[in-house]
Amino acid sequence: MRGFIASSIGVACAAALSLPLALSSGVGAATTPSAARALTAGAISGSTQSLPLSVLPRDRGLRAPGEQGLTQRDVHPFSLVGVVWDDPAAALEGSVQVRTRATGTARWSGWQELETHNGDHAPDPGTAEHDSGRLRGSTAPLWVGASDGVEVRVRPQAAPAHQAAANSPAQASLPKGLRLELVDPGDEPPPGGAPAEGPRTGALTAESAAASAVNADLAPLGADAVPALGKKETESELIEARGGEADAKVSPYIGPRPRIVTRKGWGADETLRERTFVYTTKVKAAFVHHSATGNNYTCSQAPSLIRGIYRYHVKSLGWRDIGYNFLVDKCGNIYEGRAGGVAKPVKGAHTLGFNTNSMGVAVLGTFGTSKPSAAAVKGLARLAAWKLGLYGVNPSGKTYLTSAGGNLYRKGKSVRLNVISGHRDGYATECPGRLLYNKLGTARSTSASLQGR
Repeated sequence: MRGFIASSIGVACAAALSLPLALSSGVGAATTPSAARALTAGAISGSTQSLPLSVLPRDRGLRAPGEQGLTQRDVHPFSLVGVVWDDPAAALEGSVQVRTRATGTARWSGWQELETHNGDHAPDPGTAEHDSGRLRGSTAPLWVGASDGVEVRVRPQAAPAHQAAANSPAQASLPKGLRLELVDPGDEPPPGGAPAEGPRTGALTAESAAASAVNADLAPLGADAVPALGKKETESELIEARGGEADAKVSPYIGPRPRIVTRKGWGADETLRERTFVYTTKVKAAFVHHSATGNNYTCSQAPSLIRGIYRYHVKSLGWRDIGYNFLVDKCGNIYEGRAGGVAKPVKGAHTLGFNTNSMGVAVLGTFGTSKPSAAAVKGLARLAAWKLGLYGVNPSGKTYLTSAGGNLYRKGKSVRLNVISGHRDGYATECPGRLLYNKLGTARSTSASLQGR
């Protein structure tokens, strides 16, 4: 694991260039309704249908004035749904609800609420990713499973009584350019990772080889997972990376390396993201999130859910890659998020104002009223014990981060935070949900114990 903090861009590029050019070909992703319709179900390797919303008829007074949406309609298959709008700085003051029809049935779900992000998950102000001109405002995406029918309604929030009395509009205005995004995460990747004796470069495109090469110190090129290591082996690797035998008598505080499913393992289409990787200096803190995608997924569906979130972040929201550095499912499985190397300080887009020198970990699910599984909390703790240990950080301690600007802290303010913090500690939001937030103390103590503290 020598040089785990150093940039591996050169290694990644060299690996990519060494592959035959023919391996870089692939099926393009549909990003408009007409393009999506042009693909047959058998050819889809992931697609997005983007449908504009319009003002709904009052329907005998049952709908609020200014309510927008789509009435029931047939669409091409999808599994993840969200709503976006033009201005990423505009807040959606109101509620967003969808109902869907399971593929091949006449069965419609009840109305389900989408969590409005209103800017809390985003690249930091002043970064190239933030200032690209491609960003959009959005709700959280919702996992609904295989579906081919949809209905959506966006209801503006009623104005306060004192405003209505002053002849102001009775409802808040909705953001401009509301669109429904229907994401098909595509087919599962073929099973099996790199064989023990070497890489499977024949199964890689140039882009996926580059994403895999930045983990070359930890797993063979093309591996579906970074393998777990015992505590002694993990300590030995870290001692070697820090200078070898001179420090061999000092046991570093680090947890055993957990198994991490790579981007190759969950089937990331590496042609979607920007090709380069962006790093910060170190990892001083971990911000915990919930994906707010609902809890109606199985662990076998987690890779599909992650592919859906990835496509939503890049194609619908305009980000350079998936926003989270890692994701954890309800079974405690850990997944690599934003590309750049699981041991490296990859800059994410998870906590507006605090993406520098931190990592974002999303637990898949929604935890405002539902408890996270014990396995998920343990997976979070195992990941933090290892990753924070690489940078000499105590998971149960405190740290300082400098705000890049947000709704809680002005730009440039030095903020004292728990090393393992909830998203709401850095931004005024409900994330990661009350019941997951209440488990962060357990995650801190477990993580510190795994480090040997």
